Amino acid sequence: MTKFQTLDDLDVAGKRVLVRVDLNVPMRDGLVSDATRIDAVRPTILELLDKGANVVLASHFGRPKGQAVPDLSLEPIVPVLSAALGRAVSFGDGASGELVLLENLRFDPGEEANDPAFARKLAGLADLYVDDAFSCTHRAHASIDGVARLLPSAAGRLLEKELTALTQALEAPEHPVMAVVGGNKISTKLGVLENLIEKVDQLVIGGAMANTFLLADGVQVGNSLVEADMTETARNVMQAAAGSGCGVILPSDGLVAGELAADVSWATVPADRIPADKMMLDIGPATTAAIIGQMNDCRTLVWNGPLGAFEFPPFDQGTRDVAGAAADRTRSGDLVSVAGGGDTVAALATANAVEAFSYVSTAGGAFLEWLEGKSLPGVDALSR
Repeated sequence: MTKFQTLDDLDVAGKRVLVRVDLNVPMRDGLVSDATRIDAVRPTILELLDKGANVVLASHFGRPKGQAVPDLSLEPIVPVLSAALGRAVSFGDGASGELVLLENLRFDPGEEANDPAFARKLAGLADLYVDDAFSCTHRAHASIDGVARLLPSAAGRLLEKELTALTQALEAPEHPVMAVVGGNKISTKLGVLENLIEKVDQLVIGGAMANTFLLADGVQVGNSLVEADMTETARNVMQAAAGSGCGVILPSDGLVAGELAADVSWATVPADRIPADKMMLDIGPATTAAIIGQMNDCRTLVWNGPLGAFEFPPFDQGTRDVAGAAADRTRSGDLVSVAGGGDTVAALATANAVEAFSYVSTAGGAFLEWLEGKSLPGVDALSR
């Protein structure tokens, strides 16, 4: 991970600070329906204000594709932001005051194009730049990359916390390290798998993706979701894992049903005994026990993706049990646990494990690219 400056390295008193935040929050009927991302950036904003800075907040919202789309204005967020901060927020690109929120950055095509002229325009609004939007650091946009190269820059408290957690989990971890990777498709997680097998001691493969690995190993998986064209890739991953000394845990049993639906009839069967008209929708108790047994010997856990179709009980049981065990070990100080990705957060929430984990990232694309070992432009731009 690139070394970077933090708020501790900036003298902000009497300065105008441009802060890149992620206010791309869920809306329902024109109102904010989940203020998690607003609450997450409160510490940075309040610290800057308390230190005597004037703060200019910049964020994108949705995908207006370089056009001013009224329904994608950030103005409806202002009351919620004001309430969260306990401060009045002025709105608009021409606004002034102690705390200003700019209009949706993506209304200008220069944002996503990382246009130097747009970056200079943003930089002209402030004396200093702070990035507190890890979820956007994988994008080389003007407000993420361009501005950071024009102004003295640092990471905000949220970004600092995220980068510290990620470094502790995968770049300088305490071994043994376990990675849990779930989801539907190998094709979307191939880069993650290839990077992790070089860095972790145990790799758990779950979700529908595991079906393809079982098929590649000659196991007939019935009517389960598979990527038949990825079996050779799955075999290559297994061979690479063996070559790097990384153990791989695949389902040895699972919960099967004729369809994925609520209140469906189901059964637990060995993974090599899945009926032809059934699909495996979750790991079984023997697999769960094997994962937890290995986890109990580990000191670090990285998690991305559910182990089963957690939206439909009882196919959430495997995820719930493994997450619960990880939460217990984290609480006792025996495990550093870092998780990320939208489905992952939702899955861990079903187990009431989110608060217990050492760190849970809500960043989807940026978290995945970090798991793949890719360079993140927004982090690189903050390097000393």
